[in-house]
Amino acid sequence: MSTTIHSIDAILVDIPTIRPHKLSMTTMGVQTMVIVRIKDSNGLEGLGEATTIGGLSYGPESPESIKLTIDSYLAPLLLNQPSNNINTLKVRLNANIRANHLAKSAIETALLDLNGKQQGLSVSQLLGGAIHQHLPVLWVLASGDTAKDIDEAQSMIAAKRHCVFKLKIGSRPVMEDVKHVAAIKAALGDSVSIRVDVNQAWDEFTATKGMQALQSAGIDWVEQPTPTKDFASLVRLSQKFTIPILADESINDATDGFQLAAAGFSGSYALKIAKSAGPIGALKLASVAQASGIGLYGGTMLEGTIGTVASLHAWSTLEKLHVGTEMFGPLLMKDDIVVNPLNYSNFGVEIPTTPGLGVEIDEDKLAFYRRK
Repeated sequence: MSTTIHSIDAILVDIPTIRPHKLSMTTMGVQTMVIVRIKDSNGLEGLGEATTIGGLSYGPESPESIKLTIDSYLAPLLLNQPSNNINTLKVRLNANIRANHLAKSAIETALLDLNGKQQGLSVSQLLGGAIHQHLPVLWVLASGDTAKDIDEAQSMIAAKRHCVFKLKIGSRPVMEDVKHVAAIKAALGDSVSIRVDVNQAWDEFTATKGMQALQSAGIDWVEQPTPTKDFASLVRLSQKFTIPILADESINDATDGFQLAAAGFSGSYALKIAKSAGPIGALKLASVAQASGIGLYGGTMLEGTIGTVASLHAWSTLEKLHVGTEMFGPLLMKDDIVVNPLNYSNFGVEIPTTPGLGVEIDEDKLAFYRRK
């Protein structure tokens, strides 16, 4: 007999970052996660996570609004429902709740974890099976200080933890940013890949100037140079330069992916389970990209271990991630709330193979970091 959903808890958790993380729209010193715990009528528990960047500075959902949405709107629709048919539960939520993709992603992740534990299968097995057991992971250099970023990158290379780096730019005048990036590229050499993320900070005129200079400096690609729904500028820029563009904030789901590809965009899409309301939606977007000749990238919202491993299970089922992944979120935080953190080594990360997500909450750490 199928079990039912017995309880749903959403918990705010605040963990300091190892250093200030500077983006074009904000600087982070603490990451706030919404941890979701769903228990079935047999006492099994599934874990999920919803995490955004810098409160409301990045998008329309904040940690506080995510918790409120889950507590007041999503949970009442799910309690006492059969726990093993995720598609039916997704239809139920979408019929009653518009958008709120991050909150829905946390719920879907917890249900996948729960279903995996119920069946003795990993989440990647539930999603069709892992093709990869180890995925490459880049590191983001975001101190804003050129010398510090060079030192940080060199230490990562020496430790065999990362050999691909992304720089957050866009908060300074464009040529100051280019000078900063070019100096790091020159110091690290041609064997190291350097990419930049503008986080929508440029208009098309500025992006044209910046991308020309970045292309000349040997930078490998530019992420989201222009505003979210300015598809036309992304298409024109992708056709004007040989330096590739990675679309991130512009692409939430398969519909966005189809529309941008149909408009003539050439480049890559950043897959994020949070933007697509869960791993299942992110993989639907991946299918649209694959059919359109668009490259794939495993993106992050700077989630902790729970959200990161959920993404990794999804990415592991994809044959090719053309520009790798950035699943470094747990490494940006000073501590973790799981018993066994992910294994980062050999310039990448291992995919857990135990049932569900393959992680377990450290109750003492959760109690210490949960918002009082």
